[in-house]
Amino acid sequence: MILLERAAAIVGAGNVLSAAEDVQPFVNDWRKRYRGRPLAVVRPGSTAEVAALVRLCAETGTSIVPQGGNTSLCGASVPDASGQQLVISLVRMNKVRAVDALNNTLTVEAGCILANVQKAADAVDRLFPLSLGGEGSAVIGGNLSTNAGGLNVLRYGMTRDLVLGLEVVLADGRVWSNLSPLRKDNTGYDLRHLFLGAEGTLGVITAASLKLFPAQRGSATALVAVPTPAAAVQLLARLRERLGDLVNSFELIPQVAMQLLAKHLPSARQPLAATAPWYVLCEATSADASDPLADKLGAGTIAVGTIYEALRAMQLFHGEVIVLEPFNHRDEFTQQTWAQIDATEYRGRLIRVVDNPAALDYLAESTEVVDVLLEGRTAMNRFGMDAVTLHEAWLKHA
Repeated sequence: MILLERAAAIVGAGNVLSAAEDVQPFVNDWRKRYRGRPLAVVRPGSTAEVAALVRLCAETGTSIVPQGGNTSLCGASVPDASGQQLVISLVRMNKVRAVDALNNTLTVEAGCILANVQKAADAVDRLFPLSLGGEGSAVIGGNLSTNAGGLNVLRYGMTRDLVLGLEVVLADGRVWSNLSPLRKDNTGYDLRHLFLGAEGTLGVITAASLKLFPAQRGSATALVAVPTPAAAVQLLARLRERLGDLVNSFELIPQVAMQLLAKHLPSARQPLAATAPWYVLCEATSADASDPLADKLGAGTIAVGTIYEALRAMQLFHGEVIVLEPFNHRDEFTQQTWAQIDATEYRGRLIRVVDNPAALDYLAESTEVVDVLLEGRTAMNRFGMDAVTLHEAWLKHA
């Protein structure tokens, strides 16, 4: 076919794939739910080659499917079954063009694997914060074209928020290049946002200038049981009040996910003694290794999670629960939570004790909140209680 011969003249015959066994990795989605049949798969090695291929396809009226790491879970990077579409795979364009640690910027080609982008930043003691499950095979061009979210959106934003400039091949084969690492730029239209999240419909991204951040040397992670998604939202608000922008991740996990984990990975220990309808997995990080993140994170999570843990502990230990509650009763969340408890079957069984020094002394011996929750029987024996949960004041007491 003349089109494929011309394509081979642009990228080299070895980079035009048409045999069924050769195109196999490029025609199935990650979950094997979608399968296409391309005219061919072409692997350019430079922006100039991409531009030449796009001009060729524009001339011949051939449909293009730009493809990165092909890690899509919804079939977006798979060609249709017509046999008439040309897949342009950018996997050969995988160079790190420039790293500027002083300006906290990194310029990479679109086929660079996300994990390698992270490593390039780490090599100069910097952080590229985009992180997701497929980072070992997903490429940055696909992340940009889909405006990927990832784990750290709360602190660093979506992928588009990490981009300073782009290089894009337009639909007619022209190259629009604005890889400037300049942050303060008010000169006219900001065209990069047309292409970020456009999934290749307006042009093929070939390179990007990305933001870097200081390396994070301290981290703390907490798993918190919450009764409802609304309580999780309240927890997030409290954490942000305490930690500011140090909150990286905040993932809501339903009970069914824990049940599936126990079913399919029975060797995995359930992290909390009692079950809950919802859990939150949250992480905070800091560039300062001495920052007491665990204390800050613990203080922020206990106030929301403890009352619910107390209710669950009643079921676990079959009796009353002592809750240490030396916190501000003008706190709106606290008042609402106690009002909800008073309206349930637990009314009268949940005992509130304000400023119990002996209990606080005992609890202060533990540095991990989880230890306290799991050591309810020890507390029961020592204080004649069925279980003990606590609020943030014991951290201050310690």
